[in-house]
Amino acid sequence: MLFPDQDAENHYLHRSDPDDALGSFLAAPFELEGLAWPTVEHYFHAMKFHDHDMAFVEKIRTAKSPEKARKMGRSRLHKLRADWKKVRRVVMTRAIYTRCKTHPHLAEALLDTGDQRLLEASQYDYFWGCGRDRRGENQYGEVLMNVRQRLRDEIKNK
Repeated sequence: MLFPDQDAENHYLHRSDPDDALGSFLAAPFELEGLAWPTVEHYFHAMKFHDHDMAFVEKIRTAKSPEKARKMGRSRLHKLRADWKKVRRVVMTRAIYTRCKTHPHLAEALLDTGDQRLLEASQYDYFWGCGRDRRGENQYGEVLMNVRQRLRDEIKNK
């Protein structure tokens, strides 16, 4: 392996791991947009179509698994909302933050990462993950670290 899976300064995760408290596939329902979402993954992919295809949004929301929701969300048979590239990070942030506020033990798991840099260890995703060569944008890790800081700020300001 070119890079180690773990080191003291970094915490590597796989957002598609259904058992990872920081992953988007974790079954931890929350409410957002007036609806109940089974996972972050369901919400994220449904929001790609939120502006103009509510029937498809509902199909994604009620998909039997996060894998199925992801597959549906990647379909190009339905038109993506025009501003998707601009809002996708905000959508992911809202979902992660809301899930943490809904499930305090998940907020605690995120806070327990301390000051470690959080890296989504996808070998193929260079936007959400760090990619095979660890030079990807790691936007999922950035979202997690931003939510972690917001949770810290809220605790400090109580």
